[in-house]
Parts: sequence; structure tokens; C-alpha cells
Amino acid sequence: MSNQPVQIYIESNPNPNTMKFVADCMVFPEGLIFDFPDVESTATSPFARELYKFPYVESVFFMNNFITISKMENVEWEEIKRELKDFIADYIDNKKPLFDEDVKKEKPSSHPTEEDPELVKKIKNVLEEYVKPAVEMDGGAIVFDSFQDGTVKVLLQGSCSGCPSSTITLKAGIENLLTTMIPEVTSVEATGE
Repeated sequence: MSNQPVQIYIESNPNPNTMKFVADCMVFPEGLIFDFPDVESTATSPFARELYKFPYVESVFFMNNFITISKMENVEWEEIKRELKDFIADYIDNKKPLFDEDVKKEKPSSHPTEEDPELVKKIKNVLEEYVKPAVEMDGGAIVFDSFQDGTVKVLLQGSCSGCPSSTITLKAGIENLLTTMIPEVTSVEATGE
């Protein structure tokens, strides 16, 4: 990172209880996903722990150059987004530790591997090429979990987790795309929520 102060801009997304805080530089190791669905999961990240000190924060998600924060329903974004934006910018500018040690969290991956059966490779390729970029733009992540008996299971993280429109996105968007492109796929389900 340069010596210039980091610029943080805020993007809303389809989930009304999440907001995406985007830095103008890469903050986290590229391609790695850091999901902190509750305060207990923050053992390796002082940054995530500090964000949970705000009483209205319900979950925290880091990836590449953005932080997605979920808030409590009884709080309005207009009341808190400036405070969070300033805190994030200050934390990054002061080069405070993001993680307790050099964390190389194993990235759950949708990238095809040599061990994958051909059909799973096709599914992962469609997810990587067509679905992942759109989901990341909304402040979330999608990860292939499994394929069995025509059903693809995926893990939704960040703004996608708990989003009221995620079921519609999953069924009308992702399922429609996969069943059209890969006839062996008959349905798509979210797992791990």
C-alpha cells in the first residue's frame, strides 16, 4: 500500500441489512475469503474483533479490497455508515493488524481441480465465470460445496448470507443458469446458513 490515505467508498447491495465498504487498494490476500459470522469466529482477526465492538454489527466478511458488514435490523444505515467508514479507513491507514499472524486461510474454492469429475469441473467453471463476479459485486461470495443426484449445493457468504432476495437469486438466477448450461443439474440449494 502507498503512503496515501486509503479511500473507502460505500456500496449498497440487495441485502438491506448489509453494506459493502470498498477500499481503493487491495487490503486482504487476493482470492482468500474471511468470513466472521459471529464474534466467536474472530479469534484470528483483531480487525474483525474491533468491528464487533460496534453494538449494531451482526457479521463481518473480508475479501480482496472490501469489507461487508451486516447490521441489526433496528438500526438504520444512515445512522452508522459514516462511523464504520471512518473506523475502517483509520484502521487500515494506521496499518493496524488485520490478523493475529500471517493467516493464509484456506480458500473454499470453486476452481476446478484435477481430482474433480468432469461434470463437477463444468459446474465449477460456470460458477467461476458467470456467477462469482456478480455475487462479489454485491459484497458476497459463492463457493461450490457438492453435487449429488442432480442437486448442486453452494455456500453463500457475505451479503448473500441471510439476504431476503438470495432465495430468488439462487433459484431464478443461479439454478436457471446451471440447469440451462448443464442438463445434468436439476436444482441448486444453499448450504451452511
